[in-house]
Amino acid sequence: MDTEKKIALIIDCDNAKADAIYGIMEELSKFGETSIRRAYGNWKGNNPWEEVLHPFAIQPIQQFPYTKGKNATDLAMTIDVMELLFTESIDIFAIVSSDSDFTPLAMKLRAKSKQVIGFGEEKTPQPFIDSCNSFIYIDKFKKPTETDEATSNIEKWDRNKLRGHTKIMNAIRKAINEEAEDDGWALASKISQQINHLISLSPKNFGYAKWPSLIRATEYFEEGKNSKGQPVFRIKKK
Repeated sequence: MDTEKKIALIIDCDNAKADAIYGIMEELSKFGETSIRRAYGNWKGNNPWEEVLHPFAIQPIQQFPYTKGKNATDLAMTIDVMELLFTESIDIFAIVSSDSDFTPLAMKLRAKSKQVIGFGEEKTPQPFIDSCNSFIYIDKFKKPTETDEATSNIEKWDRNKLRGHTKIMNAIRKAINEEAEDDGWALASKISQQINHLISLSPKNFGYAKWPSLIRATEYFEEGKNSKGQPVFRIKKK
């Protein structure tokens, strides 16, 4: 029986909205147990994150702006993450921020064979997105209402919008070419693995749970099943 993965959630409250925590926790529950939960920021004054600390058992870490123009929160988060890396058995580090300053940290964690899941707004600089194993946008995460079915429900991108995303389309093409057999067909599961190696974006950012569903929605690639009944894709022949 597989052991449930242990997750450390590290939140940069200066660069993330508080309502996003509902969707973040929902997503992390799919990966394992979030046993360490810390939120870094200046708690002197009205901080919207205060309302969600107790409901989600998040430990607030006070950071004073010691020097004008310097971000004490970033430094404190980095120091604590490195301490956790060497003192705790953490499998996944979830970093919530839209700040590119965490790019070296994410790269260091991955170099130590740790999985890094990033959460941030769509304005997040590309270097930080690319440094994570997967990156999930939080712009549409919100506090659920009684009529909401899911806190992280994101509108699905349609065919034309997906086709217009050059990075995704190029990644799918390359993944299929890398995994294709002599007949041009590539196993969907292997395509997904290749895409995850090529880009850090998650299919959830575009309203799809998994890559095969997104690939199918583009209506650009041919779909079928192999002799074992497994889903396969190939680039349409002209």
